[in-house]
Amino acid sequence: MVAYVFPGQGAQYPGMGKELYAQKAEAKKLFELANEILGFKITDIMFEGSAESLMQTNVTQPAVFLHSVISALTSDTFSPDMVAGHSLGEFSALVANRVLRFEDGLQLVHRRALAMQEACEINPSGMAAILGLPDQEVEAICAEIKNHVVVPANYNCPGQLVISGSLEGIQIACEKMKEAGAKRALPLPVGGAFHSPLMEPARLKLESAINSTPFGTPACPVYQNVSATAVTDIATIKKNLNAQLTAPVKWTQSVQQMVTDGAEKFIECGPGKVLQGLVKKIHKEAEVAPLD
Repeated sequence: MVAYVFPGQGAQYPGMGKELYAQKAEAKKLFELANEILGFKITDIMFEGSAESLMQTNVTQPAVFLHSVISALTSDTFSPDMVAGHSLGEFSALVANRVLRFEDGLQLVHRRALAMQEACEINPSGMAAILGLPDQEVEAICAEIKNHVVVPANYNCPGQLVISGSLEGIQIACEKMKEAGAKRALPLPVGGAFHSPLMEPARLKLESAINSTPFGTPACPVYQNVSATAVTDIATIKKNLNAQLTAPVKWTQSVQQMVTDGAEKFIECGPGKVLQGLVKKIHKEAEVAPLD
């Protein structure tokens, strides 16, 4: 069985999507539709902009989404038995497996980016990557810190867990992780505590948008970040998507479950190769490849 996986924020790079736009008429049409929906020419920034301009909040998430989704929708070989996306990538996965229309998915992603930015401004906060400690130890250290928000946020692969929380919480946690034997406890260059309770203002804003968006029947199961299980029920997909901003991304668990359910090959659909690397660390025997 073949699983198609979709990357999240951080996979962007200057020039992304330019070749796709030039080579496929259908891709060009979708990119131009995206410019209309967003109200600015995101294609100019994606194709010609600098790395810095691609890091603007209102650009990054739609850019990664567009590259991923348009690659899938215009591919002759795209034929998933299951899909999953890392954080933002879950929205790409839901468009690719026909749950969300392209236009609706893009509007949700744009709203998500702006809501997350506003939440970051309300609560100065951040994230840090913890390398070389078992997940259980990272969880236990986070739980020990009572006076500050700090929680596991991204279960990326065994020995790589990203934590999220207040700036003080992250600082205290990083010191404790190093004392416990972590190889690295490295604050990340992000503007906020994604996938933590500090994203609650963004979750509330996005919830109303998700609930008013039409969802269709999935073409194949989606393994959602919140549950790390195969989901086909529309009400459950919506509920999990609503919970995603304040809940951890269970990527390790999702890949393990996909393997258990029969996935032998994982194809990364979108910019970069990050997920191919994570999948190999989670399950060495898995075959990984980019989308043709």
